[in-house]
Amino acid sequence: VVIYEALGKTGGLMRTNIPSFRLPAAVLDEEINYILNMDVDLRLNSPISSLKSLLEQDYDAVFVGSGAPKGKELELPGRHDTDRIHIGISWLESVAFGHTKSIGEKVLIIGAGNTAMDCCRSSLRLGGNDVKVMARKPRAFFKASDWELEDAEEERVEIVECLSPEAFIIENGKLTGMRFSRLEYYDDDNGRMQSRVVEEVILPCDDVNLPNGQENTFPWIERDIGIEIDKWEMPNVD
Repeated sequence: VVIYEALGKTGGLMRTNIPSFRLPAAVLDEEINYILNMDVDLRLNSPISSLKSLLEQDYDAVFVGSGAPKGKELELPGRHDTDRIHIGISWLESVAFGHTKSIGEKVLIIGAGNTAMDCCRSSLRLGGNDVKVMARKPRAFFKASDWELEDAEEERVEIVECLSPEAFIIENGKLTGMRFSRLEYYDDDNGRMQSRVVEEVILPCDDVNLPNGQENTFPWIERDIGIEIDKWEMPNVD
């Protein structure tokens, strides 16, 4: 069994995209060593740029476990008019490598998944004083684990429900806030949950983080090697 790792250390994405206060390096190293002690051939600094070339090496099977390393965008008015709006997964990586060392006092986190919890708690550690997690749906629909929500709230993160982002507010080239629609949820005649806008809400901020989902990305899988790629740029597998 051969493991190819693009970085010079094992556990690349876990090491750079999950904060050390949540996954200490010592714990990660211990888990990885369980695998390496089974005589796995680990090849560091070995990024895969071509699946075709890998298949030509005559392996019996190839397992692709590259995760979902591409953060989703949030294309709203004002998105590209400031450098104070960050893509969650990329921002966490920048923090891990020491490129990002500070953040504004008022921070809005758009999304309520596990990555959002990492972003809000990391923001507190980098100087954020008023950090809010903004969720479009009620808490029962959050993707973050209950214990992560509780940990964030214990650290003074405010969880705000039922606000849908509408626009970034830019004044004189500076990000000053975001505009949201407050939603009210109800069941329609078929029992399906629907929403309606009840008011507009504007919240001030110095920075906005967008951990609102991640996508797989496979630019290194050639399109002419017999693997069907669907409309979401995902390989069709059984």
